Amino acid sequence: QVQLVESGGGLVQAGGSLRLSCAASRRYFSGYAMGWFRQAPGKEREFAAAISRSGSSTAYADSVKDRFAISRDNVKNTVYLQMNSLKPEDTAVYYCAAANSFSSAATISLVDYWGKGTQVTVSS
Repeated sequence: QVQLVESGGGLVQAGGSLRLSCAASRRYFSGYAMGWFRQAPGKEREFAAAISRSGSSTAYADSVKDRFAISRDNVKNTVYLQMNSLKPEDTAVYYCAAANSFSSAATISLVDYWGKGTQVTVSS
């Protein structure tokens, strides 16, 4: 069992930045690919970013590419999402996810573990 705890959400003005963190409980954190998903009010949960076990590969949704950056620290058992140039449409609850493969970490139905989410609100 892997417990994931997100932090770093909050209220920010459009054009601003936030960095989300996700701390994992499990000792073998490096054995999981990690992802970030988001769910806006009234919408389905969607993929935002994923990172491979070693951190050598990353993937992004088109909507966040060139603005968001995912990274991980396998010593601290933590994955990060740096969000720059935020837009009001980025407003959502952001969820951390762990999966057994890189492709699975980008696929909602294949995620093994979910965090409880952190709210990000971008004002115009």
